[in-house]
Amino acid sequence: MSFLSDAYQDIRDGVRALCAQFPAEYHRKVDAEKAYPEAFVDALTREGWMSALIPEEYGGSGLGLAEASVIMEEINRAGGNSGACHGQMYNMTTLVRHGSDAQRQRILPKLASGELRLQSMGVTEPTTGTDTTQLKTTAVKRGDRYVVNGQKVWISRVQHSDLMILLARTTPLSEVQKKSDGMSIFLVDIKEAMQTGMEVKPIANMVNHETNELFFDNLEIPEENLIGEEGKGFKYILTGLNAERTLIAAECIGDGYWFTDKAAAYAGERRVFGRPIGQNQGVQFPIAEAFIEVEAANLMRWKACALYDAGQPCGAEANMAKYLAAKASWEAANACIQTHGGFGFANEYDVERKFRETRLYQVAPISTNLILSYVAEHVLGLPRSF
Repeated sequence: MSFLSDAYQDIRDGVRALCAQFPAEYHRKVDAEKAYPEAFVDALTREGWMSALIPEEYGGSGLGLAEASVIMEEINRAGGNSGACHGQMYNMTTLVRHGSDAQRQRILPKLASGELRLQSMGVTEPTTGTDTTQLKTTAVKRGDRYVVNGQKVWISRVQHSDLMILLARTTPLSEVQKKSDGMSIFLVDIKEAMQTGMEVKPIANMVNHETNELFFDNLEIPEENLIGEEGKGFKYILTGLNAERTLIAAECIGDGYWFTDKAAAYAGERRVFGRPIGQNQGVQFPIAEAFIEVEAANLMRWKACALYDAGQPCGAEANMAKYLAAKASWEAANACIQTHGGFGFANEYDVERKFRETRLYQVAPISTNLILSYVAEHVLGLPRSF
């Protein structure tokens, strides 16, 4: 259900057709086994959906963030989980916009064909969290290589990716004028790194979301793997983070529609005391309210996409889209599970699985409190709170 006109129906139809080949039973089985949906991600790649943001000259579709967001939305709306593959979408933007010609020529065609995956971004650290400028992981230049030492946490899809974008400090914090200076981003060959100085420790969690702690012990990275100019990595990484937040918003919107569709259908079919439970305002009002909030969040998603694709600043819009959509999807999830009653907790209805999956986005990739702080400072001009 959506009352908005849509210029992307061809994309929606194509993604829906692919998703129909992977019904609820498939995603339920993957979740139960704590497995990675290899067949699903391979199919997305084979049909070209994962290369949407890669320019045509490198074998991709050359589409914008708006189109990419529709792909992610439709996966979740069909009952899947874009968290298994969305990393390649937003990581791609950093490489496309800031990588060298040689890096783009070497990597992008292989990403488009599926020969390589770029699913991981190593930014968050256990002692700094979202205070990125305080990160402790260092990359020291020695000859034609950088030597990396430090630790990362909550780094997803490492075990199902070939490449990772890594943020590390190349100039000590005490030696830079702005605390956001002095950080650089690198492309890391994951399989090679795991043999030469990077240890990966999986983190068990409530969602089937493969994520890890990473430990770097004198890991050497060739200087040609530096993306852009040394010391400008924080600025570059924001390209990927704004794309990430906007795509996450689209996924939450997909979840929101899934929940409201599921709840409305069940409320119309389930009969208690001789009538459909959906006839009761106490049942129908929460579903209607959730749907209204999803529709409203959708508008901010499109605004963020339009600004991003036009090359305009969109930090506020990307953050607000993520905030509104995550909140709307969570409220829709609550309404859906409440509508189903006990059946909402039964695996076969898929509500509890999607309930767990969408809860993540109140916390990641940036918490709701950090978004409120960002808007207060950067949009409303209030004093910085931290």
